[in-house]
Amino acid sequence: MKGLRQSLRLLLGRRPPAMQVGAICRCPQTGAVVLVTSRGTGRWVIPKGWPMEGKTLPGAAATEAWEEAGVEGHVHEVEIGRYLYDKEQDSGYSVPVEVRVFLMDAGRLRPDFPEATQRKRRWFSPQEAARHVAEPGLREILLALPQTPG
Repeated sequence: MKGLRQSLRLLLGRRPPAMQVGAICRCPQTGAVVLVTSRGTGRWVIPKGWPMEGKTLPGAAATEAWEEAGVEGHVHEVEIGRYLYDKEQDSGYSVPVEVRVFLMDAGRLRPDFPEATQRKRRWFSPQEAARHVAEPGLREILLALPQTPG
């Protein structure tokens, strides 16, 4: 009984993961996707960030695509998946975050986006992108994309 109480206390005391939104920016002609480097570690990631007051989740994902990758285009309203990762904090610990992912048809790639000096960006096939990202859930979402848009 003591073990059960401890388990319940741990479960009840656990917070759900924080939520972010992300965009997989895909070229409508080739199916290639854009990855950017993270500012902290330099890992390859999709553009993502926190929800924004006054914006829908897909709208916030589109804003992140612009700010972090310079991509403008049409974001789909229905999420295509979710994945979990641990976000490193300045204080040295990490918090669990669930990213809700939206597909964006890239219409324009601009060189003068807000974080252009802080990140690298590059086109990859979805399969190649999956090999470069660290998060298993994101890898699965990328691998589930069709080879070419249809």
